[in-house]
Amino acid sequence: MNKKLYTIALAGNANVGKSVIFNQLTGGNQIIGNWPGKTVEKAEGLIEQEGIKIHVVDLPGIYSLSTYSEEEIVSREFIAKEKPDAVINVVDASSLERNLFFTLQLIELESPLIIALNQYDIMENKGLSIDFEMLSNLLGIPVVPTIAVRNKGLKALFEKSKEVIKNTKKVKPILYGKEVEEKINILTSVIQKEIDTFYPPRFIAIKLLENDTSIRAIIKNPDIIALAEKLKKGLIKIHGESPETVIISERYTIASRIAGQVTKKKGKAKINIGDNIDKIALNKITGYIILLGLMLLIFYGVFKFGSYFSELLGTSFELLKPIFIQLPLPPLVNRLLWNGFMIGIIAGITIVLPYIAPFYLILALLEDSGYLARIAFLTDNVMHKLGLHGKAFMPLIEGFGCTVPAVLGTRIMERDRDRFIAAILATLVPCSARTVILLGLVAVFLGPIYAIIIYALTFILIYILGRLLNRYIKGSPTGLVMEMPHYRKPVPKIILRQTWVRLKDFVYFAFPIIIAANIVMEIFTELNWVVPIANFFKPVMTNWLGLPPLAGITFLFGILRKELTLIMLSALYHTSNFAEILTPRQIFIFGFVTMIYIPCVATIAVFKREFGWKRATAVVIGEFLGAIVLGGILNQALRIFMP
Repeated sequence: MNKKLYTIALAGNANVGKSVIFNQLTGGNQIIGNWPGKTVEKAEGLIEQEGIKIHVVDLPGIYSLSTYSEEEIVSREFIAKEKPDAVINVVDASSLERNLFFTLQLIELESPLIIALNQYDIMENKGLSIDFEMLSNLLGIPVVPTIAVRNKGLKALFEKSKEVIKNTKKVKPILYGKEVEEKINILTSVIQKEIDTFYPPRFIAIKLLENDTSIRAIIKNPDIIALAEKLKKGLIKIHGESPETVIISERYTIASRIAGQVTKKKGKAKINIGDNIDKIALNKITGYIILLGLMLLIFYGVFKFGSYFSELLGTSFELLKPIFIQLPLPPLVNRLLWNGFMIGIIAGITIVLPYIAPFYLILALLEDSGYLARIAFLTDNVMHKLGLHGKAFMPLIEGFGCTVPAVLGTRIMERDRDRFIAAILATLVPCSARTVILLGLVAVFLGPIYAIIIYALTFILIYILGRLLNRYIKGSPTGLVMEMPHYRKPVPKIILRQTWVRLKDFVYFAFPIIIAANIVMEIFTELNWVVPIANFFKPVMTNWLGLPPLAGITFLFGILRKELTLIMLSALYHTSNFAEILTPRQIFIFGFVTMIYIPCVATIAVFKREFGWKRATAVVIGEFLGAIVLGGILNQALRIFMP
């Protein structure tokens, strides 16, 4: 190993434990972003050992190397163009045949490969075993058994990866049937002479026979395209089916044959507790009762935890005020330091973190246990009424954490229409920042039942809007086809790491905005600009919505991040006892309008990148007008019950 920096890519199907291996290998040394020019999440990490740095890239979970989705394009192009020093193909040992279908395609890219045979314990629970050496010999690839959630086999996997990097042995191709192989060889020999691309010639030949449009687009030689068409016609004549169908069928045959050869009966299968749990958890009656009960329990738990620690932290930080006020600095600097800088930090810690941290922890538990996919299954019927399917519920669930990944998460939807509807609805899901306002304002000063009512009103609005979008946007809903992952016992180390990765984004990204917003607000106060700005919003804020004029300023800052509406309200009135400055009706209206008005600026930016300026602008204007109109109507109606 002569270089100082090497690259390892992790590739595999969804739900095979690939991200768990990534987290175990890289620890907290990770960077989460997007692939250049794409909306697909990019996870990178760094391992340093014995003076050698290894850059680890977690590729999206996919099932093929075709170009039907951005995830497939990203994975294929990264392996072909960037040419990582090794590719770890994470394979689910309990579903070997299906996973090998993807392995055979990775072999065609001719990258140095290692197979991480993960979730091997689930395989053993089925009373089966795999002959690792035979599998390795048949594929010509090193095979390492792993149980990632228990950190078993990962050291051996890492050492084997270093060996593969050092040896740089070329993976031998998997041969298809005689007729297909003849056509591939003819085309490959011509491509080798005429074309120089980052894709291997054999891979290009196979993809041309499969009618891969993206490969056809990079082949500028019309003679090669004509030859490919001629060879395809020959295969159609022999098999009576399209070459793509023939090649896919032969891949499955090879995968099935290999899986059959290496899989051995070991003993009696253990009782699958997961299947017994699913009989209850996925039942048409008990499944929904469990889901509803779980959602209410999560809401109640986050509220109780958040309100307790918010009050405890707030009281503790209040003891610092005399120290800062008495600092030997000019009065203006003292006020900016405390009311601007320190109040911003304190507000972020006491108002936001006690609610966001436990929510992210629960979200990680649901993901790691496998229950999140069950939620998608249970909600499929409801989603169909909105013109979507159960997959759409997964990004909507993500929306409870943050709307940005929720909008990005709509990439799992196959059609633009479905993605657009799901993204609009995701912008209305109460994210963690909006939940902070509901729990920290409405639940604390009116009671949890009022926060639940606002939640209910928001979900009713989402349902009605979804029905309208489904009716007026052309197209019809498609059926749900998805893989149900195994139930897993959550591993505390992994859960905490996933929680921290999400929370870190808030700490690093949101805190500077909160502090800067507080400082700007304090400058506005010192310059006596607050009242003129508030008077500008008075016709809408006071006369229509029934809120104090200063509420307009808090909504402006809320466009940066939603929790800033509450933080700015506290900063403007210099109190966190909102019952002193708002009536019960105003608290309710403030909470409701904050739920549904303009998405935060990060969401708007992502929405624009996903769907373009026209759609993003339409959604922003629509949600702003909708919030003002519905908020005003609700204000007039509540005068009867909350004078």
